[in-house]
Amino acid sequence: MSELVLRNARLVTRAESALGSLRVEAGRITDIDDGRSSGPGGVDCEGDWLVPGLVELHTDVLERHAFPRPGVRWPERAAVVAYDAQLAAAGITTSFDGLAIGYVIDTGQRPRDPRPLAEAIRATQARGLLRAEHFLHVRCEVGTAQVLADFEPFVDDPLVRLVSLMDHTPGQRQFVSLDKYREYYQGKYGLSDAQLRVLIDSRRADQLTYAAHHRAEITRRCHARGLPLVSHDDATVAHVEEAAKIGTTIAEFPTTLGAARAARAYGLAILAGAPNVICGGSHSGNVAAAELAHEGLLDILSSDYVPASLLHAAALLHTELAWSLPAAIATVTATPAERAGLDDRGELAPGHRADLVRVRLVDGLPVVRAVWRLGQRVA
Repeated sequence: MSELVLRNARLVTRAESALGSLRVEAGRITDIDDGRSSGPGGVDCEGDWLVPGLVELHTDVLERHAFPRPGVRWPERAAVVAYDAQLAAAGITTSFDGLAIGYVIDTGQRPRDPRPLAEAIRATQARGLLRAEHFLHVRCEVGTAQVLADFEPFVDDPLVRLVSLMDHTPGQRQFVSLDKYREYYQGKYGLSDAQLRVLIDSRRADQLTYAAHHRAEITRRCHARGLPLVSHDDATVAHVEEAAKIGTTIAEFPTTLGAARAARAYGLAILAGAPNVICGGSHSGNVAAAELAHEGLLDILSSDYVPASLLHAAALLHTELAWSLPAAIATVTATPAERAGLDDRGELAPGHRADLVRVRLVDGLPVVRAVWRLGQRVA
């Protein structure tokens, strides 16, 4: 790999943001120098931010590329390549692609069997067709009949690096408010009032039948392989205590301030939605990410369903919520990398991977101007 020099950049490290230059050799950062460089050669970043490549732990967007409309199934490899390009354009160089197993409603808008998508990621990555590096985040809906059988093929898959335990039963966690549950499911799926009542009754019955057993069995399998566990939509202290007891490392989208405080007390990293930051609140009526940020209860941002929101929300933490730029950028780089067990990325530091993003702030909007992975330009 050839040498790369990026000069006159505002380098955002863990400790500070300052004008300087950065040198890359063989895909790794070798040197960081302070001050403005006037020498020839290299890329003049014209004072733009230079941040580590973004690390995304939870995104559902791949499934939308694979099933762009109800009843339409896109070729898996083509879907993966298009999805990957969208991530790279947003500055994401490491992605944990969410694949959901266990269905609340099967409308043909998600793969009933996600293994073909997993194989497409593996195949396109092996051929060098992808701009970002991809792992899998398997999202298990514990209160469904088939989730344990559907999880079994993923237990020993080396691409799987995160497993979340989800329970979207109406009346708790994300949907404490049945009005919000009704708004979401009737708006998304066009259910009648009668159909919604049947769904609520069946979901509650399934939870009583399956959730505890499936949660325990998936946890046991993850512990046996050393897979990190993620809790999802914790609403109460009891939810967090349950998650901490089984060794969970990350609390995704806590729905109340009390649950977030409990997660902090138990040492769980708190992940919130970047769209929540940008839109000013949760579409489900839960705690606002900005409130968590004000309380010091936000460690990681996830783009969830809008890849471009990741960098945008981090910038808002800095420009509107008075976080330091290094602290804001760490929510989308260093901290998710650390919690996912990736110690070779997420920082501008000698020896780290040269996964880099050049960003210009234009009227408060962060615009990605260039992206490198392992020192090679990918966007």
